[in-house]
Amino acid sequence: MPVPSEYQRATDDFYKLLTDARDSAGLTTSNQAYTMVQGVFQTFRRRLELKDAIRFSGVLPVGARALFVADWDTNEPIRAFEDLTTMTKEVQSLRAEHNYAPETAIRDVAVALRRNLDQTMLDHLLATLPLGATQFWQP
Repeated sequence: MPVPSEYQRATDDFYKLLTDARDSAGLTTSNQAYTMVQGVFQTFRRRLELKDAIRFSGVLPVGARALFVADWDTNEPIRAFEDLTTMTKEVQSLRAEHNYAPETAIRDVAVALRRNLDQTMLDHLLATLPLGATQFWQP
């Protein structure tokens, strides 16, 4: 069996996500977008049970999936979905001295992510997750 195309294109697809996130947020570099996307992913996964987070990662493109699970402390307590301002501050706290995530970071990453995956699959999955998950990923 040949290597699936999503793995063959993983780097290109990952950089497309970062570029879309960069442009959506009005950032200047993909490095800035990387930190923002990672912060959004970490903020979201902290609000899910492990099994739900793994299910969510399954709809992500390969590179995004890797970033979603990277540096994960699975013993960290699960947090509740909060207001967007509070969760955005959490996003901005990741590497705060090098974090340029704007106040719209969660929405900006949602827009970029939806451009880079099957939105129908995402929406079906989000409907099965805890209250707040669907709202988190609204563009």
